[in-house]
Amino acid sequence: MAVINLPSIAAPLFRSHCLPQSSNSSRSLSFYRTHFSLSNHNKTLQFHPSRPTKNYTNLLNLAVQNGDNELAMAIHASILKLQGKAPYLFNALILAYFKLGLTGHAYKVFDCINNPDVVTYTSMVSWFAKSNREIEAVKFFFEMRRLGIEPNEYSFVAILTACGRILDLELGCQVHCLAVKMGCVVDTFVSNAFMGFYCKCGCLDCALKVFDEMPQRDVSSWNTVISGLVKENEYETALKLFRDLLQTDGIRADSFTLSTVLTVCIEHGVIMEGCEVHACAIKLGLGNNVSVSNALINFYSKWGSIKDVVCVFDTMRVKDVITWTQMVSVYMEPGLVEMAEKVFDEMPERNRVSYNALLQGFCQNGVPFRALCMFCKMVIEGVELDDFSLTIVINACGLYADKDTSEQIHGFVLKCGFGSNDRIESALLDMCSKCGRMTDAEQMFYCNPLTQKSSSIWTSMICGYARNGLSYEALSVFFDGQAEQHMIIDEIVSTTVLGVCATLGFDRIGEQIHSIALKLDLLHDIKLGNALIGMYSKCGNMTAAIKVFNNMKHHDIASWNSLMSGYIFHKQGDKALDLWEDMKKKNIYPDSITTLLIISAYAHTASNLVDECYTFFHSMKTTYNIEPDSNHYASLVGVFGKWGLLEEAEDIIKKMPYEADPFVWRALLDNCRVHMNTVIGTKAAKEILAKKPNNPSTYILVSNLYSAFGRWNCSETTREEMREKGFKKRPGKSWIIHENKIHSFYARDRSHARFKDIYSGLDILVLECLKIGYIPDTSFVLHEVEELQKKDFLYYHSAKLAVTYGLLMTKGRTPVRVMKNILLCGDCHSFFKYVSIVTKREIHVRDASGFHCFVNGECTCKGT
Repeated sequence: MAVINLPSIAAPLFRSHCLPQSSNSSRSLSFYRTHFSLSNHNKTLQFHPSRPTKNYTNLLNLAVQNGDNELAMAIHASILKLQGKAPYLFNALILAYFKLGLTGHAYKVFDCINNPDVVTYTSMVSWFAKSNREIEAVKFFFEMRRLGIEPNEYSFVAILTACGRILDLELGCQVHCLAVKMGCVVDTFVSNAFMGFYCKCGCLDCALKVFDEMPQRDVSSWNTVISGLVKENEYETALKLFRDLLQTDGIRADSFTLSTVLTVCIEHGVIMEGCEVHACAIKLGLGNNVSVSNALINFYSKWGSIKDVVCVFDTMRVKDVITWTQMVSVYMEPGLVEMAEKVFDEMPERNRVSYNALLQGFCQNGVPFRALCMFCKMVIEGVELDDFSLTIVINACGLYADKDTSEQIHGFVLKCGFGSNDRIESALLDMCSKCGRMTDAEQMFYCNPLTQKSSSIWTSMICGYARNGLSYEALSVFFDGQAEQHMIIDEIVSTTVLGVCATLGFDRIGEQIHSIALKLDLLHDIKLGNALIGMYSKCGNMTAAIKVFNNMKHHDIASWNSLMSGYIFHKQGDKALDLWEDMKKKNIYPDSITTLLIISAYAHTASNLVDECYTFFHSMKTTYNIEPDSNHYASLVGVFGKWGLLEEAEDIIKKMPYEADPFVWRALLDNCRVHMNTVIGTKAAKEILAKKPNNPSTYILVSNLYSAFGRWNCSETTREEMREKGFKKRPGKSWIIHENKIHSFYARDRSHARFKDIYSGLDILVLECLKIGYIPDTSFVLHEVEELQKKDFLYYHSAKLAVTYGLLMTKGRTPVRVMKNILLCGDCHSFFKYVSIVTKREIHVRDASGFHCFVNGECTCKGT
């Protein structure tokens, strides 16, 4: 036997010198062997002078290895000249043509065979089954059966591959019956194929039955049934089978077994079992297997520590690109961005998945600008991009929230031709809504018929409207999506719509979402449960909010914060503090938001607990390792101010470890207005204006304070400065929900269809309230306006119009519920106390600070 090296470049020489010279293939191959000895990546071709047909098989294999179509066809021509052709040469030709992608040539060879045998048909069935042409595979199998050719073990495996790909359970069962009839199921190879087929079709019981009836099993048998159990989330059974495998003589678990069982440990959260698998891998000599080590890194990254992951990584002798990419993600998870970048830089090779992991990590850790820079580097270096890469960079652009950058990325994506991709379009809508481009988002959304949009696109548009405070538009799109029946209600949609309902106080729709979530079994999602708590509490139904909290199987810190926030929104500070006591008993560790809520709760307690609040504030750092920020100081100042301790509140600001921002001074200014303290209020106003705040509501507050003190020049100067900066006062709006419709009002609004009835009713209410002691507070109205005009300004505030409409449209003792987008003014607050006496009705007004419930001349907030 002679051995020579045959490269692809020798194929033309073979065709020009050997094949045409003689039909004697042995002489041609001998000539070729004598004249050429070339290297082909250390691959060798073996020639058998006494077996010329074997030489043709070897040449066909070489043609396939080098992707040389012409060489294969030249060999085909030479085979046709042979006398007494061997049938298996045609089978080899068919297989070679298939592998080279020359399906038409394979068909022609098949048609030329006078008496195709089981090998020929099996080759056709097998190749079509593997090439996503399952129907043709099934047709060939049926033709083979019609001709009376008995299938062999390989035939059964081939047809089962086709059945598994198209999930044809009925045909697969028929094939199973035939295999039983022919006695082929005793073959381990065939039984493994049947188990794999049943697992793909979700018939786990059938797969287990085949497994139990197998006379002999190999490691593939165990792997097939264990992976099938994992796929169906039968984790306990999978672990039991793994333990049985370890106790079976003659069979050793391999790398696939251990990787699969580690997946069970990851998903099922069985940490000790995962460590046992690690020990088993070392015992079996698979501790350095790349796939097992990668699975261990994945396991320890979720249920271990970074130290465990690094230990596995450092002991690996061979690392592939998956290993390195996993390490990038491992370091990104806890925010070790620099370490992740270092690993990325040390990678010997990278693919787009590696780059995507780095981009995703930058976004997760709040550094979108670095993600954008890395993306630019990827483009420059010519890294292949996929829709996931573009989705990440679009999300990064949304986090960066720069309009110009978003437009550039948008243009790049469209230029790449990904704009019609549903995932990309959803991300683009999300980006536009975050970058102040809602007009562009609307144009994208409505450019195609609504019926052609995927559920994710509907979801992105709803979230975009909600994010930009366009609550009505968000609900409108939600209802349209429901009407078109193209939107799937999932946890994200439900949570977003519940947030919109909370903003609007639209509890009827919120209750419907709650019912749908129950029906669809979505309440296992903690975020959805938290959203329900927020919705019910902001719609005035604390009983329902508490019930949702109590029915939740699991709570996170946001769950406790949501319920506590609800109590504070309802001015129930004592209940909020009781909830904090429950948290301490259950060893629930607070976060920064929790501590902020606890401080705020002291402003709404039945008695003065300022000292207790002050003690808690100073224990935050030592007890909970939470450093007080500006929000905490503002809340503390608010608590002291609420109880009239304005000097002490001012002293707290002066002793702050850093300079107080306008937000802290505003907390003091708010209470100076309530307690009419001119001296401290003026100081606070000067401090705020000196810091040149960019919040228009702050200027309005300062101006109103000056007006209340009769310092009209200062008030006008403040408003003039506000106008020079281009700030506009946010218009006060009040609304009421009646018969599932939202009725909105602005001050002196006459746009409502029943404005005449509303104004007439309000005039009557004012007269009745004046009779029992109501005195309009005109201190905030501009001084150059006549007193009669001042009262006219006050009488027709938006909240008064909304409450009047509610009184006119509802009967009996039903409370009137009104929502307001800014704080309730002092005059309206006083007026509604008298209205509750005159009408003998409860008046519930929700403003920016929470609920005011007016009953028999009193308000739950205890305000003046």
